[in-house]
Amino acid sequence: MVQGRISRLSVRDVRFPTSLGGHGSDAMHTDPDYSAAYVVLETDVEDGLKGYGITFTLGKGTEVVVCAVNALAHHVLDKDLQDIVGDFRGFYRQLTSDGQLRWIGPEKGVVHLATAAVLNAVWDLWAKQEGKPLWKLLVDMDPRTLLSCIDFRYITDVLTEEEAFEILQKGQVGRKEREKQMRMHGYPAYTTSCAWLGYSDNTLKQLCMEALQDGWTRFKVKVGADLQDDIRRCRLIRHLIGPEKTLALVPLGIGVATGEQCHNRVIFKQLLQAKALQFLQIDSCRLGSVNENLSVLLMAKKFEIPVCPHAGGVGLCELVQHLSIFDFISVSASLKNRMCEYVDHLHEHFKYPVVIKNASYMPPTDAGYSTEMKEDSVKKHQYPEGEVWKKLLAAQEN
Repeated sequence: MVQGRISRLSVRDVRFPTSLGGHGSDAMHTDPDYSAAYVVLETDVEDGLKGYGITFTLGKGTEVVVCAVNALAHHVLDKDLQDIVGDFRGFYRQLTSDGQLRWIGPEKGVVHLATAAVLNAVWDLWAKQEGKPLWKLLVDMDPRTLLSCIDFRYITDVLTEEEAFEILQKGQVGRKEREKQMRMHGYPAYTTSCAWLGYSDNTLKQLCMEALQDGWTRFKVKVGADLQDDIRRCRLIRHLIGPEKTLALVPLGIGVATGEQCHNRVIFKQLLQAKALQFLQIDSCRLGSVNENLSVLLMAKKFEIPVCPHAGGVGLCELVQHLSIFDFISVSASLKNRMCEYVDHLHEHFKYPVVIKNASYMPPTDAGYSTEMKEDSVKKHQYPEGEVWKKLLAAQEN
């Protein structure tokens, strides 16, 4: 039962010094510190349930997203949760169409990242009150109710609400069997953890061997800094993993995979219209939360483009697994050419971390969006006053 008034919104700047180990490094982002603007929503209900939301950042600039969250807070505070989810499309538009804040957007950049953090917290709270993991909340939702969460503005030239309804109606066929399949076998994943660009050859070798021992069969390699070194590194990894394992989507026919930095549903629409991608990478924190990701999943289904989500960042694996599982059960009904990214970093800081079995995401069973972090981890990594950063900043001064 959905109930309660949003009585408090807090947001914190949480950063992990991943750049020290080269984790997350690629040709464009050589020293990322995996970070998040971490939002907590509280209600006046005595059940004590809270909604937790994040948006992913790379260190510097997280404080700007925090400011944007605070600027949006008045749209959320003192609102009844039932009123929000009862007109989720309207609430989404309220956040994204603020008459003044939209000037520094609209629906892109810092303001949209902040919107994602707030909405992710709302979805987490809604799922918790319903006693379901987010993916199950979506799967069980009446198609009309689900579509009422989506803002179809600017995309009806490729996907109308009625077309989306037809897709969801078709997705009802075989849904229970697909849900059973997910619960038994999970959603296939690929690993990026072995081959960040900043890793040494010895680290690559060690991590590849460990991944093979853990059952991984699909690998992603970061390239783009130097062509000859890229060729050398790819040869090294191919030698390590063998000819039968998947590297860089070769057996699928090398195609363009993009989307992790696409600002909104309109850019995805344009890429689909132009037939400019063969693999679509949604991001649970770059787009406007679940609401906007739903519209992209439905557009991808209409164009029959497989969705292979981006998850290289703090908490992204925890969130996007819900979207992939929902996509298979209720939208795409297919695993062909589909897999979800996995990185083996920072899961220990989450209360409900992902569970990987046989290189697949096992469906979460705890209620919510898996967004809640351990409070001790948040305190230690809060920037700049957390224990971890006090030590690092003091060492830099010396």
